[in-house]
Amino acid sequence: MEKETTNNTKTPGVLKAAWLIAVVTIISKLIGFIRDVVIANYYGASMVSDAYYYAYQILSLSLILLGGVGGPFHSATVAIFSKLIPNIDEKPTEEVNRLYSTFMNATIICFIILSLIIFLFPKQIMGLIISGNSEQMITLAAEHLRIMTPLLIIGGIVGIYYGLLIIYKQFMLPNLSPIIMSLAIIVIAVLAPNDNKGYALAWATTIGAILQWVIQYPNVRKLGYRLKPVLEIQNNPHFKEICELLFPAVLSSTVGQIHIYVDMFFTSSISEGAWTAIGYANRVFQFPVGILVTAFLVPLFPIFAKLVAQKDYDGIRNYFNKGVGVLFFASIPIIIGILVVGLDAVKLVFERGEFDQNASYMVAEALWFLSVSIIPYVFRDSITRVYYSFNDSKTPFMVALSSVALKFLLNWILISKMHFGIGGITLSTSFVTLFNAIILGVFITRKIKMNYKSLFINLLKMIISGIITMAVCWICAVEFDKLIHISNKVVLEMLKISAIAIICMAVYIPLNLLFKMEYAGELYNRLSAKFIRK
Repeated sequence: MEKETTNNTKTPGVLKAAWLIAVVTIISKLIGFIRDVVIANYYGASMVSDAYYYAYQILSLSLILLGGVGGPFHSATVAIFSKLIPNIDEKPTEEVNRLYSTFMNATIICFIILSLIIFLFPKQIMGLIISGNSEQMITLAAEHLRIMTPLLIIGGIVGIYYGLLIIYKQFMLPNLSPIIMSLAIIVIAVLAPNDNKGYALAWATTIGAILQWVIQYPNVRKLGYRLKPVLEIQNNPHFKEICELLFPAVLSSTVGQIHIYVDMFFTSSISEGAWTAIGYANRVFQFPVGILVTAFLVPLFPIFAKLVAQKDYDGIRNYFNKGVGVLFFASIPIIIGILVVGLDAVKLVFERGEFDQNASYMVAEALWFLSVSIIPYVFRDSITRVYYSFNDSKTPFMVALSSVALKFLLNWILISKMHFGIGGITLSTSFVTLFNAIILGVFITRKIKMNYKSLFINLLKMIISGIITMAVCWICAVEFDKLIHISNKVVLEMLKISAIAIICMAVYIPLNLLFKMEYAGELYNRLSAKFIRK
């Protein structure tokens, strides 16, 4: 009974952190969108912008995939250090500080070596990637790569900082940090003289990355962490655990790139603009889903790790079911929105200038088939954090690696044989995500016996509510198109999307309450209590 009380007292803290992270992530994505608009305004689709993006594609692997929130360095730090820090109100012990110094020093040394190779041979590296382009393009991209080399070192350091700050429940800085880079790029791109914009983006990106490190360093130091000349790579069992978790996680992060190359191979046979449409569909998809997953899994991950250390398996099951249940509950309205007014949203955001009606349909088609992956997507990302909490990143890596062959097979069937077109690419992605989720969900029983029954009974209630809600929303959307006629398309699309969103929530939430879906009941009780207090 005492353990259950402890779990219940933690839940409001997780929800509060989730709301905070969601708000900051939304702001971050909006500023990122403004950054893209500014870059497009000042550089267009030019040789300079191509050179910058070619070079950035290499270094973003460190800063975003490896060092970002949810990346391998962040995950390894949370998984191991959470178990070694029983009380976040106290300064770290000497043992923890020595592990921190060893991890940080090893990371810096490895990335300095890689950085030196890139700094000394940028032209050769870019020549391998863009060999089909002119010598001028390769030279320009090589210089961009050399300027941005520090990103490689900063990525690993920032990833470790993210992990430590999140363990100590300092959620704001890790999620606010990407905004700093976007702002740096916006300011420098605008202020740079017109005759000196060639390398402004590269310098802005480097300065932004340095600022990401600078704003986090004082907080990490305030927590009591001091970087010392310590490198206990052989005699420190906890560092061995970090490496065992880190390396497969790094490889898992790169498997996604292989999926991209497979998609690029098949997309080239569909139609002109298909790859661009898939890229836009992914960006629209990641806006709500990325916010949702980041908001809930960032505060839950340290809790999973501590519960594993305490061998509190009931607590893990409880938190997993509640966290994933809330994600499922929020995911279904997103799916309904994409299927009913996804095309309207794409038109509202993108349809202007060279982006015509045909392009909108291509993006919407890709988005419709991708939307069905949301539920397995949130389950897969959640169960992966449980694996990491058990210091197991090999299983997620092996499952991800095995899915490459499945991705190729599904693309071949859906595109080459069944001629699904652009939707076939994203439908295969949805099937692969479902495959990964099922396999990971089954294999976790080798470590802990999960209680999926209540989770999936609630999911079934949500799906039934969702189907009824989607039918109502679809009828309302059709009637809206018949009855409402406004010459201003932007106003029309905004009105339609807003109206369907209100109708969706007005039908979906009461239906879940009617079906006694427990997450809807909990949410209703919390909001009611807050409203009554006010």
